[in-house]
Parts: sequence; structure tokens; C-alpha cells
Amino acid sequence: MEDPQRARPHTVTTTASSFAENFSTTSSSFAYDREFLRTVPGLLIVAEIILGLLVWTLIAGTEYFRVPAFGWVMFVAVFYWVLTIFFLVIYITMTYTRIPQVPWTTVGLCFNGSAFVLYLSAAIVDASSVAPERDSHNFNSWAASSFFAFLVTICYAGNTYFSFIAWRSRTLQ
Repeated sequence: MEDPQRARPHTVTTTASSFAENFSTTSSSFAYDREFLRTVPGLLIVAEIILGLLVWTLIAGTEYFRVPAFGWVMFVAVFYWVLTIFFLVIYITMTYTRIPQVPWTTVGLCFNGSAFVLYLSAAIVDASSVAPERDSHNFNSWAASSFFAFLVTICYAGNTYFSFIAWRSRTLQ
């Protein structure tokens, strides 16, 4: 049996990994790109957020569930509104520079391209579903949301163009 008073050696071995070094908590300050909002893609993102908010709030303020097509419009508008805010935060805080493993130009092109196509379909569905009825509030809100949906579609088309230019210049290097 062991003697309880016998001293046991206490050895602690630590290792460092490159993963821990890349995500060190010593630099807690985030970079802030003030100039991004002055660029055309930055202004387009802000316009997408504002106009997208108008699209889904104008529909959400009505009895949109009576027209099933507005469910698709609401899904597209809210989904891309949330993701656009996410990408705005990524770009303003320059998080994309801290995660170089992600091909950000390709991600931006895919995001903006899909947003353009799906918002175009939602805007067409929105416009074709607007019908005058006794309650003019629903008609006016739905017509306004259709107008803003087409404006958001134009903004996403512009950002798709700029994303394509950035992606193409990146792939040619």
C-alpha cells in the first residue's frame, strides 16, 4: 500500500496551438471602417436595409395572411433584411480581415446574386397580388411595399454588379 505522507510530483504540461494564437483574446479592440459607408456598396447596403424594412413592415401591418403570396414576400424581405444587417456589421467591423479562410468576395457575390433573384421574384409576386378591396389601408400598404420591393431589387442588382467586379478582379490575380 501507498504511504499517504509520501509526496507526489505535480507536473503540468501545457501546449500552444496555432488555432489559439489566431484567435487570441489579447486584442479585444475591433477595427472600425468609417469609410465603408461612404462607398457605393456601403450606401447600397444601407439603402437595402432601409427599403427592405419598409417592404416587410408595410406588409406586416396588414392582414397579409389572407393572401398566401404575401407569405413568400415576407419570407424574402425579412430573411434578406436580417442577413444584410449581418453583412453590414461584418464589413463595418472589418471582421472579414480576421477570418481570411472564408472567400469573402465569393460569399458576397453569392449573397447579392441570390438576394437579387429572390427579391425580383418577391417584387413581382407582391405587385401581382395587389388588388383593390374595400379596405384601402391594405391596398395602399401592399402597393407601397411593391414599389419599395422593386427599389430594393435594384439596390441588390447594383451590389451584385460590384460584387462581381470584386470577385472577378480577385480571381484574375
